[in-house]
Amino acid sequence: MWILSFFPDLLVHLIVALGALLFLAATFLGMFPIVNTYKTPAQIVGVIVLVWGLYLEGGLAYKDKLAIEVAELEIKLANAEAKSQETNTKIVEKIVKDTRVIRQKGDDIIRYVDKEIVKYDTQCVIPEDVIRVYNEAATLGTATDLKEDKKEHKMLLPSRVSQ
Repeated sequence: MWILSFFPDLLVHLIVALGALLFLAATFLGMFPIVNTYKTPAQIVGVIVLVWGLYLEGGLAYKDKLAIEVAELEIKLANAEAKSQETNTKIVEKIVKDTRVIRQKGDDIIRYVDKEIVKYDTQCVIPEDVIRVYNEAATLGTATDLKEDKKEHKMLLPSRVSQ
């Protein structure tokens, strides 16, 4: 209810009390002849003010209920953000670790290829092991067994080096 944003909570309680007091006063003071002429209009106004006040009380209770629910959801959101941050940290650590492992494997393969190339550098023949290791380094261990595909290896080699 937008109207509750203009009134403090105490004013809503005072409106209910005023409506009830006006209705009861008109009812009990109607016994006096001076007030008796205004008894019915005062009771009607008292009932209208009382009903309006009770309506505002319901809106106030609903607003308070929503405020409690919002506070609970904010706590849940803060907990979810904390868990998300922990998960993100774990993911980043795993990515860094995996990247380190991949680089290490690649460096090991490169060192092996460099060591094997020196052996065969004078002959100008590239052995099958070097091709396999080179292809494995290019795919970082995802290549299939290259010894089965000898025809494919020969196509990869220049014509002067083919066996």
